[in-house]
Amino acid sequence: MKSIDFSPARDAATPEERLVAVGIVLPAAQRPIGAFTNVREVGGLLYVSGQGPILEDGRTMRGKVGADIDAEAARGHAELAAINILAALRSHCGSLDKVRGIVKLLGLVNATPDFERHPFVVDGASNLLARVFGEAGVHARSAFGVASLPNSITVEIEAICERV
Repeated sequence: MKSIDFSPARDAATPEERLVAVGIVLPAAQRPIGAFTNVREVGGLLYVSGQGPILEDGRTMRGKVGADIDAEAARGHAELAAINILAALRSHCGSLDKVRGIVKLLGLVNATPDFERHPFVVDGASNLLARVFGEAGVHARSAFGVASLPNSITVEIEAICERV
């Protein structure tokens, strides 16, 4: 099993400090595209609705992984979805320092039927969250392919997190 590299943010003590250490500037949280909220808090857990690879200017990363998007590009899209998860968490909590850690991710990849590298793609999100939260960012996870996603986005990732 490949170990996760925490070195880019090791000297930073909090998630907000780690964001600065790894050079990530969070965008404003995306507005939901339907009748739901980005984050729902219940019993000390934060349920983050599925976030996609949407740039701050509203452009979306679209396409079918395994056809017009390769696994490496899709992995970057998963990292962007994780950045949007962090933005939603900060918007809800006021600071990422109020999030104890990541409990579970669900990663959906808009992929061709023969594409098999779903875990590799979703690792883009998992690795980013581990860099920001350290050991508390290592989570349980499911990753699988689907026939389509809203607006033809390449990936969608939802999260369950623990509140401080």
